[in-house]
Amino acid sequence: MFSRMDCILQEGVYMALDYENFAKFIEENKGKRKFKQSVELAINFKGIDFTKQDNRLNLEILLPNDKGKTRKVAVFADDKALVEEAQKAGMDVIPGSEIDQIAADQKRLGTLLTYDLVAQGNLMPTIAKKLGQYLGSRGKMPKPLVGSVNLRIVNEELKKKVSLKSKGKFLPTVHCVVGSEDMDPKKVFDNMKEVIEGVYGKVGQGSVRSAYVKLSMSKPLRVL
Repeated sequence: MFSRMDCILQEGVYMALDYENFAKFIEENKGKRKFKQSVELAINFKGIDFTKQDNRLNLEILLPNDKGKTRKVAVFADDKALVEEAQKAGMDVIPGSEIDQIAADQKRLGTLLTYDLVAQGNLMPTIAKKLGQYLGSRGKMPKPLVGSVNLRIVNEELKKKVSLKSKGKFLPTVHCVVGSEDMDPKKVFDNMKEVIEGVYGKVGQGSVRSAYVKLSMSKPLRVL
């Protein structure tokens, strides 16, 4: 018996997301490279005009499991208490006083791209002015910390979040990482289902043409 999310409506016919086939695919393709491969999901759409602002995707989805390959988190902060909490949570701290220096240093700008970024709320205008063109065009603008936040929770949730955004010339497809080859395949499978469910909630089942999963260097497997 398939669960509600294990059965996907595709062009009027329920098709099963086949876990056994998915797990076999991962097993056959993992461990073939000298690095840990990511598991990537691509979703293709139909009947959506992505040139219209209202149709463009900008989804953030919290997965049930982490993605295996996690990025370090850095916080732009000057507030002493926030700095101390960030350090206790294992985050790197970027002082607001260094934003001008970073904007003028290509190497430090590049280093920012290796992080998931968050920022003290009142530093966001300066970040937008000095770093917005560089970070914004790469989809790396920091998320503002508003009100009372628990940075340990923020840190843990960032490990489980994926962003789906229309890019380029608004081609009818989005991509995201849902896990890594060394994870339990069931956890990766559950992450994949969560993304598909989130996309369906935004565009509807009938607007999804197909979905494929692949390891970084493998051929794709069609899952929808």
